[in-house]
This record gives sequence, C-alpha cells and structure tokens, in this order.
Amino acid sequence: MDKRVVITGMGVISPVGNDVPTFWKNLCEGYCGIDYITEYPTDDLPVKIAGRIRDFKPEDFGMDKPFSRKQDLFTQYGVAAAYQAVTQSGLVSQGEGQNIDPFRLGVYFGSGIGGFATQYREIAKMIEDPSGQWISPLFIPTMISNIAAGHIAILNHAQGPCLDIVTACATSTNAIGEAYRAIRHGYADAIITGGCENATIPIGIAGFANAKALSRADDPKYASLPFNANRAGFVMGDGSASLVLEEYEHAKARGARILGEMVGYGNTCDAYHSTAPRPDGTTQSKCIALALEEAGFDKDKDVMYINAHGTGTKLNDAAETLAYKIALGDYAYKAHISSIKSMTGHMFGAAGAAEAIATLLALRDGICPPTINLDTPDPECDLDYTPNEAVKADLTIGISDSFGFGGHDACIAFRRFED
Repeated sequence: MDKRVVITGMGVISPVGNDVPTFWKNLCEGYCGIDYITEYPTDDLPVKIAGRIRDFKPEDFGMDKPFSRKQDLFTQYGVAAAYQAVTQSGLVSQGEGQNIDPFRLGVYFGSGIGGFATQYREIAKMIEDPSGQWISPLFIPTMISNIAAGHIAILNHAQGPCLDIVTACATSTNAIGEAYRAIRHGYADAIITGGCENATIPIGIAGFANAKALSRADDPKYASLPFNANRAGFVMGDGSASLVLEEYEHAKARGARILGEMVGYGNTCDAYHSTAPRPDGTTQSKCIALALEEAGFDKDKDVMYINAHGTGTKLNDAAETLAYKIALGDYAYKAHISSIKSMTGHMFGAAGAAEAIATLLALRDGICPPTINLDTPDPECDLDYTPNEAVKADLTIGISDSFGFGGHDACIAFRRFED
C-alpha cells in the first residue's frame, strides 16, 4: 500500500532571506532581492544585476572554516539549507537521541550546473599554464554537481539512497518528486531533498546573455517581469532550498511537527528543443495534470494556489499560461497564481525547492504571494497572476511547476496536513 508523505523540515538560502521566516515575510511583502552585482567588476559584462546572496556566513549553519574553505559556494548553500531543514525536522541518525535508521535516511539533492565558479577558476589556471601543475587536487571533488548531496549525506550520517538529479531549472522539483516516490513506495523513511546553485559568475552571465535568455534591464527592481508585456528575459539568482520529506507514520511515531503533506508528482519531457519550451503547452500541461490526478484535485471543492515557473521570458510565460488552460480548463481562471522569481530571480537548480517552500507556506497561512512589477499584463497571459500585492485565500491545494532546458517538465502538489 502506498504510504503518506509529509514535510517535517524546511530551509532556504535566497536573495530575499537566509532563513524561512525572513524568506516568507519578504515574499509576502513584495520585497525584491535583485540588485547590482558588487562581488566582481561588471563594467564589461552585458548584464550587471542578479539575485545574489547577502550576509551569508557558513559558520551559522554548522560549517567550520576548514570545511567551508574547500567548498564551492553552491555546496555551502546546499549544506546551509539542509542544516536548517534537518534541524527543524528533529531527525537524528546517530548517537544520543537517534530516531531514524541511517540506512532509511536518504538525500536527493541536485544542482543544475554544480561548481561553476570552481571550474571557471581552475580552467583559467590551465589556460595560463597548460602543464596543469597549479590545478587544485580538490578541483574535481569540489566541482562535480553531486558533491553537495554527498556532503549533506556525510554531515547527516544519511546512508540510504543518495541521488543528485540534474534537470536544469527543473532540478529540485524533480528531486522532491523522486524523493516523494521513494518514500511513498517504501524505499526510505525520510529524505533530505532540494537543490542549490551558484551560477551568477562572469562566464555564466556571458553564456546566458549570449543565448538571449537574460533581461538586460538597467533597473534591478524592474528587471524580472513574469507575465508582463514588457518582459525581456530572466534574471539570474543564486541560493538553495531544502525540505525534509518523511513517511507519515514514522513522523507521527517520533512526535514530529508536520508542516504539510505532499500528494502528487508529474514528470514529462517536451521532446521539442534544447532551450525553448514546447509552445503549445501540451507536454507541460500533461505534467501538471498527472500531479493533480494523483493529488485527488476536485474542481468543485478545491481552492488552488499555483507557484508558477514564471521566468519572465517571452516563450515560457505564454506556453505556461496555455499549459494551465489545457490542464485545468475553465478552472484556470479561478486559480491563484504567482511567480516569486519576480523577487528572487531565477535560482536555477534551487528554484523549484524554494518555490515548493513558498507553496507550502501559502497553504499554511492562506496567503498567495504576489508577482511584483505586474503593471502591464500580457494579453496572452490572462490568468490571475496575483499582481503586485499578496492576496488572502482559503487554499486547500497548492502546486509548483518547473520547466528546464532540455524540455524537462516537473510538477509537485501539496495539501495542508490533516490527520
């Protein structure tokens, strides 16, 4: 028999806050975390703004200096978000107070790109001296995208399944979905899941900008414009987000505080283009429909919040709107929808997990965070995208969807927990 899957911990490192309460408060208040890049010169770069992480201190999240000095920021962010989530969950896999078998505790944690800054630094050394004698011996184990998952497992003595899922912008939504299935089908009692990214470096900016994907707006506070007729590309963002998913009976037996319940997952592929979404929305809508079917969605009874992928690119927002209409029919016009990327920028491999947390908190508090800067709605994007200010609603179900380069489509569904 399929098992129930609940959420017992959450953590986040984001452009709008480095803990869940701050993250949620700022989202609800419409605070924009996008600003000018100050960590390195941008005079020659085509884009000078991003959703960067501010005031991050690894030692605040259980990392000592010898450890953090050896890690790319993407791993540090991942470890920090997981630290918050595991601390909140109360899971202990060894020593005094142990309450889970370490072989039943897993880690499903992904990154779209991995140690991009490490690659950039070490390749520059190799170009300068082709002998390679100055390449760090830690280059490979610092750069590979699975290393964040590996370190999270090491630090939490998690000896169950450990997977690094890489599906571009859908990475952490797929990671959460696959973790849900592993617990639902009995392969683990709890999984630390999510994603992390630190891609806002010069070569990352150049690559995405030259692919015509980035907004080149000068004003950082009016640059990420999901569903706006003036949108002209996404804004890069960094960070991490983590959730602890746990089998309900296991959580109940140890007296855990349950934050919500995961009830559905859909996963499809556009099979269309390496970067552009399928324009008719058919494969994206199937992904959404699969998650809602598993969640037991009832158009006559449920009040839905959708945390949209909402990147602010011309193609994505139009195709996503079509996908909602295909999946939901007339109900699409009743759903409360918003894109928090208007405030965080696009956190790539971390985006789906951050948006899953926002969805869970929307259900908990009955508040739909806004899509800020939605002053000129695109006529093609004619659904209720919660313009500019948060809205209260008696929500019963929430979904979060993500669509990545390569055509990866993922959708996860949550409900408020009821015993």
